[in-house]
Amino acid sequence: MVADAPRPLRFTEILQYSGMPRGSLHRILQALQEARMLKLDERDQTYRLGNRLFEMAHRVWSEFDLRGAAEPELERLREAVSETTRLGLLDGEAVLIIDQREYPRPMRLGNGVGSRLSAPASAIGKAILAYLPPKDLRLFLNGRPLDALTPNTISNPDELQRELDLVKARGYAVSIEEQFIGVSAVAAPILDHRGVALGAISITGTSNRLTAERLHTLGRDVIEAARRTSGNVGETFMSIAAANTPIRGVDAALSCAFPSGAFLGEAPAWLPDQDALLWVDILAPAINVSTPANGGTRSVRTPELVSAVVPRRRGGFVATMQGSIRGIDLHSGDTTDVAVPTDMTGRRFNDAKCDPAGRLWAGTLALDASPGQGTLYRLDVDGALHAVERGFHICNGLGWSPDATRFYLADSGAATIFVYDYDLASGTVANRRALVECDASHGVPDGLAVDEDGYLWVAIWDGWEVRRYAPDGSLDRTVAVPVPRPTSCAFGGPDLRTLYVTSARIRLSATQLAAAPLSGSVFSMATDVAGVPVTPFAG
Repeated sequence: MVADAPRPLRFTEILQYSGMPRGSLHRILQALQEARMLKLDERDQTYRLGNRLFEMAHRVWSEFDLRGAAEPELERLREAVSETTRLGLLDGEAVLIIDQREYPRPMRLGNGVGSRLSAPASAIGKAILAYLPPKDLRLFLNGRPLDALTPNTISNPDELQRELDLVKARGYAVSIEEQFIGVSAVAAPILDHRGVALGAISITGTSNRLTAERLHTLGRDVIEAARRTSGNVGETFMSIAAANTPIRGVDAALSCAFPSGAFLGEAPAWLPDQDALLWVDILAPAINVSTPANGGTRSVRTPELVSAVVPRRRGGFVATMQGSIRGIDLHSGDTTDVAVPTDMTGRRFNDAKCDPAGRLWAGTLALDASPGQGTLYRLDVDGALHAVERGFHICNGLGWSPDATRFYLADSGAATIFVYDYDLASGTVANRRALVECDASHGVPDGLAVDEDGYLWVAIWDGWEVRRYAPDGSLDRTVAVPVPRPTSCAFGGPDLRTLYVTSARIRLSATQLAAAPLSGSVFSMATDVAGVPVTPFAG
């Protein structure tokens, strides 16, 4: 129960969930503490896993037979996708292939068990490198020449680091003719109890069969195979299981406004001076400007992950990039420093919005979505950056009540929307409490928008719907959407009465994508209530 909870539990919560008598539970918890299986955090009186469990886990992993555990998964995966599957591990400076299940083809792959691949150029290598401890990765990369094996090989260390961060955010790595011309692959790491890669499983084949689109679709399959190999230990925080297709039909008022195959569409914001919708694809990574008048979308690729973009009062835009907040020119893609937090190693920015006074608020999460790593930041108009609150899982949707006395924040990992008292004059929050607690088996809250009546429109990740909640947290209505992973909402149009909904296709299987082919697109519907205009950053 404690291990499965999204956050540490208090005694009263364990008592409620377990249904045990109070005295019996006290004795059991005391015994578990004495055995170091649980520990009590005196600061907030919550229970966490004890060190003894990690010592036992380390002993299990020290005796783990990687090849034996992976063998059935390699066989299953080969038959499922009709491609060659491989198991590899890091051996010095290269990847060593220790098992392979070749799918019979007229043209066979030239290397197999015992062969060595470039770690920076292969999918297996990148999947492993992305999950090395930061110190070990720096030692691997420092002063190491990156050989350009093909025109597609990444030979710049900074570019490779950005690629590895993208791998960690996606959960899988792709190599498109980076090691050999005509050969492409997708791989996912097999993680131990610490979240460190023991090895990786890949699907490898000719590039005419393994196109870029198919590689990304197969990303979910290699993640599943890797997790099954490790007994689902390690990387379990990143969702690969979407809810089944709902029986109810899609809301009749909803339509696809901008067809797209975005990996992770997010952060929609209406630009009234352009009559256009601004939104991002975090994992492309790219910034998009979509125009309802012609249905077109203009994209600007960014050199690193980008999670949100807001207009700037003095002109231009401000973007939350992977580890910094930057000014950006949407025509050239050029960026300038605005603010850089000091503790962003292994983390990235997520949702960001401005309060009515023009301060920028932004949340973060761990690249691998592990819990407790998220922080809520506030960037003041004078450029001062403040860490307001730490310890979130996935710091997500942000918003304010129309009178700016309440601040909302969705923590997707905790499946909870929190509400704070808000002081607009000082930009401070207080008195955090849960407004909405979702049943995660039916989806979790992602991005949100607040309308002029103070109601919250919330995209429900893995829930096939958008929900409208009243200011008291009660459910007002639901809007069924044709995709399992709606990600965020924004009001747009000349009167702000059009609701736009972004979505994602990342880590959905081929079967799931066949059931929801519009995943990654942007949807719209007319509403009988208006939204609140976007406030530009005033700094």
